[in-house]
Amino acid sequence: MQLPLVFDENRDPHENPNPNENRNAELRTLNAEPAFVFVRHPRARRYILRVSDDGTVRVTLPRWGSKREARDFANGERAWIERQLHRLVVDRVRQPPQLSRGAVAAGMARAKRELPPRLRELAARHGLTVARISIRNQRWRWGSCNRGGHICLNWRIVTMPEWVRDYVLIHELMHLERMDHSPRFWKLVAAACPAYREARAWLRALRSP
Repeated sequence: MQLPLVFDENRDPHENPNPNENRNAELRTLNAEPAFVFVRHPRARRYILRVSDDGTVRVTLPRWGSKREARDFANGERAWIERQLHRLVVDRVRQPPQLSRGAVAAGMARAKRELPPRLRELAARHGLTVARISIRNQRWRWGSCNRGGHICLNWRIVTMPEWVRDYVLIHELMHLERMDHSPRFWKLVAAACPAYREARAWLRALRSP
């Protein structure tokens, strides 16, 4: 039996906010397993889910509630939680001008640490060789590859879910085989990344108003 679900995305007026909560949205990785925080509130009349700007899932318990029921409640709404986390990722990538210089620098540094090793790992898996890797700060172009084997990547890829990130990397790697977007190219992509259509749809959603 499922509990009736009520989702309140706005702050409960009876709830006292904690000014010390860490909401460092630029540096948190949202494609990881979300962190759950359970808070009991004496005036709450139901279990309430809220996804914070830093990706933390806050579960408010009524006075009579139990943590086990709260976990069951949250686990039963994983699809809703994933949609909220996806929305946060989309909002962050869609609005790069709002990032501070420090946030961009931190993102670039992280991308330089994480993306080249993953690209080389995927290249080795498919018997390909990358001559050079560059990380750049571009707004909409996620990656590029030239005939010399130089692959450029947008640092914002590192903030995306891993399966989307890997699609972008594989897409560029497959250009080492074919420098076009012909049906033969897409067959290579499909063989290396079966979920590429879903990843392309995820990326297209970033451009939607």
